Amino acid sequence: MFKEFKEFMMRGNVLDLAVGVVIGSAFTAIVTKVVEGLITPIVSLIVVLTTGKTSADDAFGSMVFNVRGVDFNVGSVISAIITFIITAFVLFLIVKAANKMQKPVEEVEDDPTAEDYLAEIRDLLAEQNGKKRIDD
Repeated sequence: MFKEFKEFMMRGNVLDLAVGVVIGSAFTAIVTKVVEGLITPIVSLIVVLTTGKTSADDAFGSMVFNVRGVDFNVGSVISAIITFIITAFVLFLIVKAANKMQKPVEEVEDDPTAEDYLAEIRDLLAEQNGKKRIDD
């Protein structure tokens, strides 16, 4: 049983997945810091300048309505949606830049198969015998 587990763990897919998870968590930290440190303050500044509030939290936090004693905090939902959109956009820009930096993959021509060689031999033999080429 241990041998089977070891074989399973040593497959390329499992190792690739493990590396992907580790890289993904590190990448998440980068995106989070870019959004928190750069993008969110810029958006907050725009909100403050356009609404006249003292902070973006005041602008969105005041979007609360009450029905029969129950508060519906629409501002926090809007804030979460804006944060998600900003994060997704920053992630898009990073992936787009990374894809641009990658070298284009050259297409490799497939090597001839045994059937290709046999067809070529057949055609050469047919030409030597004075017959027309035989096409599939």
